[in-house]
Amino acid sequence: MCGAPKQGGGLAGVDLSTQTVIQGSVWHDGSPVAGAYVRLLDATGEFTAEVVTSPEGEFRFFAAPGQWTLRSLSPVGRAERAVDAEVGLNETTLAID
Repeated sequence: MCGAPKQGGGLAGVDLSTQTVIQGSVWHDGSPVAGAYVRLLDATGEFTAEVVTSPEGEFRFFAAPGQWTLRSLSPVGRAERAVDAEVGLNETTLAID
């Protein structure tokens, strides 16, 4: 079993003026992908963290500002996206073809 934290919930109580949040969702054929693994890789491609998407296909990471890569892995396929995260809320979508 993966030790990734459960996803979901709001950002109440999170100070977005000091925190860098990378969040989004994973989609395939117009539907969210629940239970996909989403990995956060640093600028050198090194693994940093992993979470499992919520039933709505959502994921969230708290990270430092900078260049990151998000990689989703699921039974329906894979997707990858580069993110240049700044302090505050950084939202993106990973679309599996």
